Amino acid sequence: MSIVTPYPAVSGARIARAYLELTKPRIVSLVLFTGLPALLLANHALPSPRVLWGALVGIALSAASAAAFNHYFDRDIDGLMVRTRTRPLPSGVLPPHAAAALGLVLAWLSWVVLCVACNPLSALIAMTSIFYYAVVYTVWLKRRTPQNIVIGGGAGASAPIIAWAAATGRVELPALLMAAIIFLWTPPHFWALSLYRRDDYLRAQLPMLPVTHGEPATRRHILAYSLVLVAVSLAVGPLAGLGPFTFGAAALLGAWFVREAWRLDREPSTRRAMGLFRYSIVYLFVLFLVMTVDALRRMAPS
Repeated sequence: MSIVTPYPAVSGARIARAYLELTKPRIVSLVLFTGLPALLLANHALPSPRVLWGALVGIALSAASAAAFNHYFDRDIDGLMVRTRTRPLPSGVLPPHAAAALGLVLAWLSWVVLCVACNPLSALIAMTSIFYYAVVYTVWLKRRTPQNIVIGGGAGASAPIIAWAAATGRVELPALLMAAIIFLWTPPHFWALSLYRRDDYLRAQLPMLPVTHGEPATRRHILAYSLVLVAVSLAVGPLAGLGPFTFGAAALLGAWFVREAWRLDREPSTRRAMGLFRYSIVYLFVLFLVMTVDALRRMAPS
């Protein structure tokens, strides 16, 4: 008599890769990178090694925790979508409780690291970010409103605020402006992807904007958010104590972003949607790289 097991037999290496996949390392690396200029600008000097590494590790742990909870709560709809059906939970490589347990452990580690190396305020902001992404966005907003990405973008924008609080014990305007860039970047980034994966979201009955309002409305929203995004990015340089280097880069990167969004609106195609999606990743990475380099150039001796 054969015994059927609920999960297929997999190697230890595959299980290890599955646990790593639960943390969404590519997203974590981008989130981590957006916190770096805030750490350098907060005190106009390089933080102590304890604060620098404590903040970076704490931010990475909190982002990875939120990702693991996202896997846990989305395991049902992940199994319905082509893009996500091979993830560790819907594919059966790991049981659901593995993702929940990992999320809890990573959240606890983030709290400890930020409290010990930095301060309780940065730890509290990180925990709020995890809860916002895992519960407010993933459980509540994502399945109920086409504005899910807009409101949920606040969670992904927390790294500069955590970093600034870690370095200073306060939350100030430059950190909020850097967070606003990520917040405004999130909708056009994900809406461009949703134009390409519209059938996936329709199959999973998720109220993404192309499903609820149609593709023309989505393209108009992408263009509108792109314009506001560029305006805010241009304000960051002067208001955060950065110079013409950041302003010029923000102008050039933003002009290309708006150009791509405008072309997508005027000449819609899957190719253009994916082109904008891919460029948006480059845009965010290069913009924050420029801010980091500018902050290092203008840093006062410690």
